[in-house]
Amino acid sequence: MQKRTLGNSGLDVSAIGLGCMGLSFGYGPATEKQQAITLIRTAYERGVTFFDSAEAYGPYKNEELLGEALAPFRDKVVIATKFGFDFNAEGGQSGLNSRPQHIRNVAEAALKRLNTDVIDLFYQHRVDPAVPIEDVAGTVKDLIAEGKVKHFGLSEAGSQTIRRAHAVQPVTALQSEYSLWWREPEDDILPVLEELGIGFVPFSPLGKGFLTGAINAQTTFDASDYRNTVPRFSTEARSANQALVDLLGTIAADKTVTPAQIALAWLLAQKPWIVPIPGTTKLNRLEENIGAATVILSADDRAAIEDAVSAVTIQGARYSAEHQARINR
Repeated sequence: MQKRTLGNSGLDVSAIGLGCMGLSFGYGPATEKQQAITLIRTAYERGVTFFDSAEAYGPYKNEELLGEALAPFRDKVVIATKFGFDFNAEGGQSGLNSRPQHIRNVAEAALKRLNTDVIDLFYQHRVDPAVPIEDVAGTVKDLIAEGKVKHFGLSEAGSQTIRRAHAVQPVTALQSEYSLWWREPEDDILPVLEELGIGFVPFSPLGKGFLTGAINAQTTFDASDYRNTVPRFSTEARSANQALVDLLGTIAADKTVTPAQIALAWLLAQKPWIVPIPGTTKLNRLEENIGAATVILSADDRAAIEDAVSAVTIQGARYSAEHQARINR
């Protein structure tokens, strides 16, 4: 697989990474452990060198899974994980926490769970309004100096927060949602990242599965699948948003690829420092996603996609009100 460098950091990763959240959390029951390990190791064998986790995924179980799965080739991959939450006894998030000592505690625990001596990329999972971002960046800077972390990242941060953090400790990557059905980062974020030399790691690059074409208005989700709470996944919104997937399907058919591959190839074509991290629990979807790295979109292709997408008004908010309340920029 082709490699990309996240901004000016010198951190080289595969052009497409693997978002590992869904193996342990969020989209229904966790994947059986051995099946998950097989999928992660298959991704590596197929050229993926960038694996994304977080303490919140489980919580904790996803980091433990990656630690075991990637142990045989730990020095050949980049592992990203995150800090920024407290958890209650039941494992649910009980609030934001990016206080310096908490960041240190999370780093030490993550190192053990990941079975490693260094975290390649350590993101603040969500901006904590109670803690100045300078204190967060300074703490990670200290962890880098101590050799426990290599690179600093932010997730869902706004442009001014990015600038303030970057002034204390260079930010290697921003991870935020970006796809053909959520293009907000184009307005303010992408120009700032380009100016400062920061890489961009889009999560949910396939619209939480919707852009694959495998979900429609009749689809039902497991009771534990958080898409049940997402307004954009209401039956009415899915019905309205189907028009986008239909258009992607037409474009994909012309190039003899899949809608998912068009959606990922479009992201890759936006900037050379963008690295999407689609997640999956299925080997055939993994192969499909990896195949997107070989899909070349010409200027005419991109213009046709732009015209098609601009003709569709996406329905429904991307988060529930409760989830949206956790996003501070």
